[in-house]
Amino acid sequence: MDYKILVINPGSTSTKIALYKNEEELFNENVVHPQEEIDKFSSLVQEIPMRQKHVLEALERHGYKAKDLSIVMGRGGLFPPIKSGGYKVNQTMLDLVLGEKIPSHASNLGSVLADGIAKEAGVGAYIYDAESSSDLPEMAKLSGMKEVKRRSFCHILNMRAVCRWYAEANKKKYEDINLIVAHLGGGISLSAHRNGVIIDSVSDDNGPFSPERAGSVPLMDFIELCYSGDFTKKDMQKKVRGNGGLRSLLGTSDGREVMKRIEAGDKEAALAWEAMGYNIAKYIALLAPALKGKFEAIILTGGLANNEPLINTIKEYAGWLGKIEVLPGEHEMTALALGGLRIIRDNEAVSEM
Repeated sequence: MDYKILVINPGSTSTKIALYKNEEELFNENVVHPQEEIDKFSSLVQEIPMRQKHVLEALERHGYKAKDLSIVMGRGGLFPPIKSGGYKVNQTMLDLVLGEKIPSHASNLGSVLADGIAKEAGVGAYIYDAESSSDLPEMAKLSGMKEVKRRSFCHILNMRAVCRWYAEANKKKYEDINLIVAHLGGGISLSAHRNGVIIDSVSDDNGPFSPERAGSVPLMDFIELCYSGDFTKKDMQKKVRGNGGLRSLLGTSDGREVMKRIEAGDKEAALAWEAMGYNIAKYIALLAPALKGKFEAIILTGGLANNEPLINTIKEYAGWLGKIEVLPGEHEMTALALGGLRIIRDNEAVSEM
């Protein structure tokens, strides 16, 4: 039987929309939202009607309507810790997003957008491998502050997808091997996978800096900034996510612009780019103990995995740890579609909050 699976993946300045017939991609669009359009809204939640309109228009452009859909899959957000895999969108999940009770992130909108379209279509709405999904052991959750527990926030959707593809390409099962994965994009996160389960991770606000994220910074200096009186809470949140990393150091988060500056002899840009690769390598090494040094490979994925100078820097500093496999690009749309297909075929159990 054929199923039509709509996939919605909201990013900070774009909404990716794709339609699949079973495993076959029928169309895939990346609707870019100009900064002036985003600036009209004071919060992510206010962007929902605008983004939903773009989704319906994309369907119409390609000759489809909501009634043609069998299931709608949205990217999962920064929910309280949940298991990996599929979750049905329910009121508890919607309340967390609409009430802004979870950390602000564009991925949070995936569940709400999926729910809106699914209701119009009369079908189910689901998320899959949400950003916060993990099975961290209790030891990995402890921090040195009683009031703060470590949680797993990483690019799990793309990470688990490339793990499955790596295993398949090597005629193995994802559930039988150990891997370290680094997702390299506007935000950078890493994870340790043991027998198909994420047992530790490094989030984009607690690891290497990236084009738009500050990553881990000296905490005492950060506290001084927080209480300096010069910045609001939102200002500081933006310094961590959005205005950090290369944007803070170089005034741009565009890797292409940074590479042009490096080629033109800009030493400041060259230093920042190499430092980013060096820091990625450091956090790859940080995760090796989670697997007791026993892992099949280190996988580098995400958009920046296409950048040869960055990959070479990572290999130079972390290559001694083990085999490095480069699987560039973001495969989130396909991962969501295949997750939806497993759900609608009853090949995989679905959870609810």
